[in-house]
Formats: sequence, C-alpha cells, structure tokens
Amino acid sequence: MTSHRHAAAIVAAARSCVGTRFRVQGRLPGVGLDCIGVALVAAAAVGVRAVTPRYTLGGDGEAALDVALVALGCVVVAIPQPGDLLVAAPAAGRRHLGIVTPGGLVHAHAGLRRVVEAPVDPGWAIVAAWRFPDDRSGNQEG
Repeated sequence: MTSHRHAAAIVAAARSCVGTRFRVQGRLPGVGLDCIGVALVAAAAVGVRAVTPRYTLGGDGEAALDVALVALGCVVVAIPQPGDLLVAAPAAGRRHLGIVTPGGLVHAHAGLRRVVEAPVDPGWAIVAAWRFPDDRSGNQEG
C-alpha cells in the first residue's frame, strides 16, 4: 500500500501543532493538546471530523481507540508512511498516538509538556499503524 494521497496535508497539519503545550483531553491547537487532539487536527486536514469521548489509552481505552478509528474509516496498514497514525506502547499497559512524518513522529509528549516532532523512541513497542480515509466516505486508494 502506498502512502496516503493527502500525506503532505496531514503532516503539515500535525506539524502546525508543534510547540502547543500538552494538556490531557486537550483539543485546541495553540492552547493545549494531547495525542488524540493532535490526531484530530490531522484528521480535520483531510475532512475527517470526529467527536471523541473522554478516554484513557490503556485497558478498555485501547479497544475504544480501535473502534473509533474503524468508525472514522481508518484502516490498518502494515508499514506506516508519512501521514499515517502510529499507535505505540511506551510502557506496558499504556498506549500513545502520533502522526508519522518523514523524520519520525509528531505527538503530544507528556514528559516535555508540549507537542514535538522527533524520531520514534526505540524503547516503544509499535502496536499498530492506521491510515485515514482518503475521503469522507472512508474509501481507500492504493
């Protein structure tokens, strides 16, 4: 499968969040974002709109994340490309979400208290990679 046809727009939207402070349940670029907030900004760049309930990325939250991604029309991909969503496990029982870029990942870094773009931490286990739908109907190309 090739990269998302709107990868550049997705990556640009995610990068526009870099520097925004980390805030749990944050949904406002420039004000406060968490990892789901960054993903929602990227999704909006390709016309995917979603309302996300409060959650935790661990335990039942992991299944809820999968259900939400499927409901948005996202599909699992074997090899993540720029513009894809990456679900990683920074520690046992924890999940984290970011947008793949040519140089790594844009994600809300709780430890640094801001959104960053950095290489994927080599200590993280990669759980899954998801691709946004190419259009609002959820159709995929490639």
